[in-house]
Amino acid sequence: MRAAHRLARAGGVIAAALMLSAGSVAAAEAWITSQLADRVSLVDLDGMNVLASVGVEGRPAGVALSPDRTRVYATAPEAKAVFVIDAGSRAVAKKIALGSGPLGIAVHPHDGRILVADWYEHALFVIDPRSHEVLARVTVGQSPSGVAVTPDGRLILTADRDSHQISLIDATTLTVIGTIPVGERPFGISIDDSGSRAYTANVHSNDVSVVDLAAGRTIATVPVGRRPYAVAIANGRAFVTDQYAGTVSVIDLATLAVMRTIAVGAYPEGIATGQGGRFVYVACWEDNTLERIDTESLIVTAKTLLPEGPRAFGLFVTD
Repeated sequence: MRAAHRLARAGGVIAAALMLSAGSVAAAEAWITSQLADRVSLVDLDGMNVLASVGVEGRPAGVALSPDRTRVYATAPEAKAVFVIDAGSRAVAKKIALGSGPLGIAVHPHDGRILVADWYEHALFVIDPRSHEVLARVTVGQSPSGVAVTPDGRLILTADRDSHQISLIDATTLTVIGTIPVGERPFGISIDDSGSRAYTANVHSNDVSVVDLAAGRTIATVPVGRRPYAVAIANGRAFVTDQYAGTVSVIDLATLAVMRTIAVGAYPEGIATGQGGRFVYVACWEDNTLERIDTESLIVTAKTLLPEGPRAFGLFVTD
């Protein structure tokens, strides 16, 4: 009850702040966590150039952006913290001590609450974006990794890696309202723009589970490359990073079959959609690159070098 009261009290203030920032236009940029370098880099996506690099201790991995794009949130599992970066000054504004192994992270699209999956505590933490206080701790499945929110803001999903499931969390009450079995060891999770389907990258079974959220079940399983990590949705297709294969598998969402496999840098991990679905961007861990794929031609059209070990696990593109 106390968490619910604190959430309700914070909601009005958060909503008011977001209304003030409505209408602002963000540049085409990306914020990339480089885990081995302890850096978070800002990349200009038009020129594919690194504009700035911010030091973040504790092996930053997950990344998310505030709805108004003025704040960048990075999880640092070894520091047991979430770092808040001011996008304007390009400097760390706050370190939030949190849990035992914060990894996946997302932001509620309407009220800006910060949603963090803790790998070791098997929980989702919900953080107030203004006070940085923990509003709630929600117990989910074993070793949650990816986090996603439906576009209408009503449902939060976690990919519970070692439970081979996703947890469905009511975003208002912050209670688990169901679980859905998926493939073996789901890691990344994404939701389409309609909010009707979720997609999990299953690192052990080498496939993607397609989940009908209204029906509450997996409706298809699509084999992809070795050790799929994350999924981005664009142009009627799902783009899946295949870590061990060094590829991106492209799934036609109408047929739910792989239509193309694109070679990228070694050990691709984070992937996100940008410029209204025109491109997807892939962080390649071993080659230390960010690579741009045209979602129509399915060709890598540009790349840039990044600090060592880019991971970018989350939604890292500003537009």
